[in-house]
Amino acid sequence: MNDTTLLAVNGTLMRGLGLNHNMIAAKGEFVREDRTDACYRIWSIGDRHPGMLRVKSGGVAVSLEVWELPMANLGALLLSEPAGLCIGKVVLADGSEVLGVLAEPWLVEGQKEITASGGWREYTGHHYSP
Repeated sequence: MNDTTLLAVNGTLMRGLGLNHNMIAAKGEFVREDRTDACYRIWSIGDRHPGMLRVKSGGVAVSLEVWELPMANLGALLLSEPAGLCIGKVVLADGSEVLGVLAEPWLVEGQKEITASGGWREYTGHHYSP
């Protein structure tokens, strides 16, 4: 069994954003910037964080970051996330699958869809500069 896992994050856990300290506390290490396959839609949840869902049609490739973190810390990281976010398999642009942060369907009901922006950084304008 692997001691670490890759985790795709598409919102405030990303570098330079509001909950990135939770990723660092979970001993996460940044691996790379990436994109999903074009089968996701994304919503702004009260302009505090995004919610991403996989869809059968009408999806786009969403920008995200891939991190590596110890399996033992995955649960604690999830518990630090806002209610309605969960861990599931995310399909990346190259067709590979990794664990990733997704939204439960109820979370996006009545929220502003931001799919056309292509991602949370694009929507908020908070681009990362090391």
